[in-house]
Amino acid sequence: MAPIVGIDLGTTNSLIAYMDGSTPRVITGRHGRAMVPSVVALTDNGLIVGDSAKEFLVRSPDRTVYSVKRFMGKSLQDVSEELAYFPYQLEEKNGVIRIRIGEKTYSPPQISAMILKELKQRAEAFFGEDVRQAVITVPAYFNDSQRQATKDAGTIAGLEVLRIINEPTAASLAYGLQERTQGTIAVYDLGGGTFDLSILKLKDGIFEVLATNGDTHLGGDDFDRRLADVMVKEIREQQGLDLNRFPDAMQAVRLEAERVKIRLSDDLKTSATVELPDSTGRYQREFTRDQFHALTADLVERSLKPCRLAMKDAGLNPSEIDEVVLVGGATRMPVIRQRVQELFGKRPHCELNPDEVVALGAAVQAGILSGATQNLLLLDVTPLSLGIETMGGVMSPLIRRNTTIPTSAKEMYTTYVDGQTSVDLHILQGERELVKDNRSLGRFQLKVPPLPAGIPRIEVTFLIDANGILNVSAKDVRTGETQSIQVKPSYGLSDEEVERMINESYAFAAEDLKARQVIEARTEADAILTATEKALHMGAHLIDATEAEQIRQTVATLRAVKQQDDHRAIRAQISEVEKVTHHLAEVLMDNSLKEALQNKKLSQVT
Repeated sequence: MAPIVGIDLGTTNSLIAYMDGSTPRVITGRHGRAMVPSVVALTDNGLIVGDSAKEFLVRSPDRTVYSVKRFMGKSLQDVSEELAYFPYQLEEKNGVIRIRIGEKTYSPPQISAMILKELKQRAEAFFGEDVRQAVITVPAYFNDSQRQATKDAGTIAGLEVLRIINEPTAASLAYGLQERTQGTIAVYDLGGGTFDLSILKLKDGIFEVLATNGDTHLGGDDFDRRLADVMVKEIREQQGLDLNRFPDAMQAVRLEAERVKIRLSDDLKTSATVELPDSTGRYQREFTRDQFHALTADLVERSLKPCRLAMKDAGLNPSEIDEVVLVGGATRMPVIRQRVQELFGKRPHCELNPDEVVALGAAVQAGILSGATQNLLLLDVTPLSLGIETMGGVMSPLIRRNTTIPTSAKEMYTTYVDGQTSVDLHILQGERELVKDNRSLGRFQLKVPPLPAGIPRIEVTFLIDANGILNVSAKDVRTGETQSIQVKPSYGLSDEEVERMINESYAFAAEDLKARQVIEARTEADAILTATEKALHMGAHLIDATEAEQIRQTVATLRAVKQQDDHRAIRAQISEVEKVTHHLAEVLMDNSLKEALQNKKLSQVT
């Protein structure tokens, strides 16, 4: 069986792992490094990814993209506060962020796909065969669009993304915590650029997220920055040189600050020496661990506040947390481990490499999908919305994209034409409002008895199983007649098609909504016109001629307005027709009751 890999697509670094029997293991590169920096750079020879791109960051920060995960599934307005943190240029096209590198622009999923391709190639070199399927992790707080953007990135990279799972769930899987019968787990994840605290409830092998909190601008980079700020300040004071004016020198300072932080996180080291090259003015000094802790004490405290808030949201106190898991390279700092232990009152799990734990957990989930691991519930999400065609060529979604599967949905529909003997069920996939802009999955017909429009009740059921197979059935509630069809919604979609469908849904959102509103208004107007003409035919003799003429004039106006492309005008005229026919409806109702009761005894009525 072809290997299924687990991928941690991180803000700062990314990793790929697999199941070696019953043990998850990361796949290292040629030089034995497991982590691939989540960095993409444009050189004179083309795009490069990973360590070489990170080195290029020092020379050309404006042609190097990092932290792209922050922009996944977001608009430019969503990230306006983040723009000060990045030297590269962002723009927006059709509601989607584009990142400019040189003369070209790329979407965040495209940049992420380059990182995923690098990981994919690493795995293929390791296995000696194609790698086509993967499990990819995301933060627990990622919304639908962010999760879909991650899945799109995998598709663009040539991977079938079998599952998108939460990073805290993956970390818990890596530690084998699913083997507990039940329990409550806190996952403290301090990565390079973000901090997340998730509280999970485990019951019968199923993880449920109870609460999440965090800080999107707190990570290991902030600890590095405190050290870098001291260096920059002292160089300015000692040599009169402002390194902030030299991006390449600042990158060298940041890299040295990161190296010092790592050395001070080693249990055996209590001090570390800084040595900067001539380009930064030949600077040297020593930092002790106590000095580092003093510089970053407020950052540690900032990470504890979301922990308290998450427990409050979950309605729990620290004694009710059964396990604490540390994730992210920054949790190697002894002060972090100490303060987390003090807060939760228990020693956190830190036996596994905190940089690798999420990727290892993704590999465990991959093992579940391959059948190697049993007794865990498999969860996935639908990549695109599913629905049926309704009157006027409009798509009516029953299951929205990114709904967790297995799932089902039911809607009740009816006929539109008197005497209709069958209903055509047209199943669609996509994000656009109109049928013509979505993907057709199949059609079938349901026979119905010839009744007046609006009388038949047709129950349509969509059911997606754990394998992503969609079963659609339609049932006439009055007769019990049933028809069904089975399709595989994701079959045959290329990576370009998925991205195109998502992007077009954003690009044409306003235009599509306007078209749908006009169609729905016209459809309602047609129904009102038909009903009003029928009512006039049956009851014009029951009202005076002036009122009947007023109704006919209002109906004529609606016919004219219906041809316009202004849904508000159509609906306003519909309201006018309803207003002037209100008395006619009452008269018809009274007359119908009178005819029904005529010549009947009281005992027959009651």
